[in-house]
Amino acid sequence: MNFINPKTDFGFKKIFASPQSKEVLISFLNAMLYNAEPTITDLEIIDPYAAPSITGLKDTYLDVKAKITGNKTVIIEMQVINVEAFTKRIIYNAAKTYATQLKPREGYSKLNPLIALTITDFILFENTDKFLSHFVFKEVEENFEYYREIELVFLELPKFNQNLEQVQSLIQSWVYFLKNAPNLDEIPDKLASVPEIKTAFNIANRSTLNLDELASLEKREMFFEDQRGAVIKGMQEGRQEGRQEGLIEGQTALILRQIGRRTGDIPPEIQTRIQQLSPEQLDDLGEILLDFTSQEDLIAWLESVSAQQQ
Repeated sequence: MNFINPKTDFGFKKIFASPQSKEVLISFLNAMLYNAEPTITDLEIIDPYAAPSITGLKDTYLDVKAKITGNKTVIIEMQVINVEAFTKRIIYNAAKTYATQLKPREGYSKLNPLIALTITDFILFENTDKFLSHFVFKEVEENFEYYREIELVFLELPKFNQNLEQVQSLIQSWVYFLKNAPNLDEIPDKLASVPEIKTAFNIANRSTLNLDELASLEKREMFFEDQRGAVIKGMQEGRQEGRQEGLIEGQTALILRQIGRRTGDIPPEIQTRIQQLSPEQLDDLGEILLDFTSQEDLIAWLESVSAQQQ
C-alpha cells in the first residue's frame, strides 16, 4: 500500500473532507480540540472557500471547514512553509470567518463561536516544546477568560518526535498519522485499532484514486517540493546577501514557472505585474494558482487585486 501525503492541500482535503470522512474528522477534531474527549458528536463539512460579502475584503482559502456540536464553526489550515505574515493571516481568516456569519440586519446574538485549527510543518513557537497549543482571550493580570468566542489552536508537527512504539494516546496517534503516512507501506496494527484512523488510511490509499485525482495530486506534490526548494534557495541567497529579497525572488520565480506549466508562455506584461505583487499577494497567488485553468483566470485575479488597491 502507498499513502498520499496528508500535508498537501489535496491530501488533507481528501482525507478529512471527503463524503466518507465525517467520522474521521470527528475523531481528529475531538483529539486536537478536546483532549480526545467525545465532545463532538456530529458535524457538517461545508465549503471552505469564503468569498467576502463586503467589497474590499480579501478572499479566504481554507483547507477544511465544518460546523460542529454546539453550533460552533471550525476552520482548519495545513501550512508547510512559514511565509511572511502567516500569523497575521491566521488571525485575519479567523476574524473574517467569525464576522461574516451575519446576514444584513442580523443582530450580534446570531454570532456563533469559532475555532481556528492551524497545522504547521515548521516550528511556530520557539518558547515551548508543546506540539499542541490552545489560545483563548484572557485578562492579562488575573488570567480570567473573556467570552470564548474565538479560539486558536496550533499543531506544530516538527515538535512531535515519538516513534510508533511510544505512541500511547489518540492525540499522538493522529499526529503520527499526519507525519508518517506517506512513509508507510501498510497500516500499523496499533493505529488500525482506531477505526477512524484506519478509515483515514484507506481514504489515503493511492490505489483508490481515479486518474484525475492522481493528476491533481502529482501537480500539488510537485508544487509542494518546488515551493520548499524555492524557499530554501531564497533563504540561502538572503543570508549570503544580507537581505530578504532572495526569498521573494525565489517565490516569484516558482509561481511564474507553475503558471507557465499550466497555461503556457506568460506575456512579459503579465510577468511584470506578478513581479510587482507584494509578498502577501504572492502568498495568496501561490495558494490559488493550481485552480487556474487559463491565463484569463490569472488576469481576472490580477484585476481583482488591482481593484482592491484602488
